[in-house]
Amino acid sequence: MASEENNVAAETKEVQETAPETKTETKEAPEQPAAPAPEPQPPKPVVRKTNFEKDIVYLYQFSRTPVVPSLSPYCLKVETWLRLAGLKYENVDHKMKYRSKKGQLPFIELNGEEIADSSVIIKELGQQFTKDLDIILDNSQKNVSHAMISMIENHLFWVVMWWRTKQADNIIKGYKVNLQHALGTRIPNGILNFFFKFSYGRKGLKKVKAQGIGVHKPEEIVDFGKQDLKVLSDLIADKPFFFGDEPTTLDVVAFANLAQIYFVDKEVSFPLRDFMQESCANLVGLVNRMKEKCFPDWEDICTTLDLNSHLPKPPPEEKEKDKGKDEEKKAEKEGDEKENEKSEKEIEKENEKDKETDENKDKEKEKEDK
Repeated sequence: MASEENNVAAETKEVQETAPETKTETKEAPEQPAAPAPEPQPPKPVVRKTNFEKDIVYLYQFSRTPVVPSLSPYCLKVETWLRLAGLKYENVDHKMKYRSKKGQLPFIELNGEEIADSSVIIKELGQQFTKDLDIILDNSQKNVSHAMISMIENHLFWVVMWWRTKQADNIIKGYKVNLQHALGTRIPNGILNFFFKFSYGRKGLKKVKAQGIGVHKPEEIVDFGKQDLKVLSDLIADKPFFFGDEPTTLDVVAFANLAQIYFVDKEVSFPLRDFMQESCANLVGLVNRMKEKCFPDWEDICTTLDLNSHLPKPPPEEKEKDKGKDEEKKAEKEGDEKENEKSEKEIEKENEKDKETDENKDKEKEKEDK
């Protein structure tokens, strides 16, 4: 019976497969207009600080030194401007590993966007947050400011760069640089200093010669620097700041560069520092006023090398809690390691027992065979 049902089913299937197709009239649906293509999504921001907070400026610069907050006048310029402008910012401790897309330091990240070059940073931030230190200046003063900033950054800067690179010990000893701390490495400072002198000195001298300053005699280069300092000294005269009672962008740029001269360790010979102290007392006064106004934590920075001494620290209770948590984690880790050691020893013992058992069985078998 089952075989007959199977045969009937097979025949029915065969008929269905060989039957002519039935023609059915179908109305073609009218073509629907193509849906508009979705708008391309903006590219995701390529930033290193992915967990950023809105409107917080994340500053990437060089590590601290015991002499000045930054070895770079451009980095010090940006940080000084941020403090004067009253913007919220945070230094990113990157151990000098990162550079901007332009290959420079400093650069900032703001709301998922990178902005590089100190002048561009100040311009962009000024526009976004409506901060302008030069709003008090008239057109004539703005022109003077532009000319002086150009002299400082395109001439005086290179005189200082020449002094730093002609003998690399100048920068390491003059600013008491601890490369081990700056780079976040365990390589001995002696080795780091050797490679730094070799690479920084060679590259720096090439740049100085390419700029033009480096082709002159040493005494001529020092003279260039003294002339620049004299011009700045004559301009500020007996005023607190270059254009009156309030600091402007020129004061920021001058301070960032003059600090690199004035604060060089006294044990290291530096003709420009000596000239500034002896013949440009008003520039020394400017540096100290800007330091007090913008960096009340200067001593703390240079002592602790803390990149973010301006930020509030967690209260002692939280520190103790964090310390307790760290100790608990450490204890747990040590406990886990001990347990692992214990289990490994137990496994070894079991393996030894199994081995002995197998050996005994083999011996008994040999006896039986005999």
